[in-house]
Amino acid sequence: MADTPETIEGNGQEQFVVQAVYTKDLSLESPNSPEIFTQQWGLKSPELQISKETQKLEDGNYEAVLKITATVKTSNEEKTAFLVEVHQAGIFTMKGFPDDHIEHMLHTFCMFILFPYAREALSNTVMRAAFPPLLLPHIDFEAMYHQQLQKSQQPQKSNGSGQ
Repeated sequence: MADTPETIEGNGQEQFVVQAVYTKDLSLESPNSPEIFTQQWGLKSPELQISKETQKLEDGNYEAVLKITATVKTSNEEKTAFLVEVHQAGIFTMKGFPDDHIEHMLHTFCMFILFPYAREALSNTVMRAAFPPLLLPHIDFEAMYHQQLQKSQQPQKSNGSGQ
């Protein structure tokens, strides 16, 4: 990591700084070992679960956490070969931006920054467990953000109780 944080400045009023990028949690489970290594098998594409968390810290600082869980099963017997999870986090300083822009940046731009670190951590962990590398596909955080916005803006459906 560089000695100084990376800073992006706009028109003199807006400031974006990457303060730190770090792994908050990393785990791997191989529930069917050692049997999994003694059989002929192929691996299915991973089942991915992706979530994001953000929190405001102090003085214009925010933490963003990208959580990725990949479950990979064998193609022949549907046994779980491995489950790997990473919580890749970063601290970002954002000053001079409207609140809606900060929310957008946390869920898109910050996640784009964190994703390569998360992808590398997952792949390295899987290879150290003697499995083939796990290569995650590109994730469109912009589309995910807009889908979440649409869901949150849809009117709540009535539960039929008349209230």
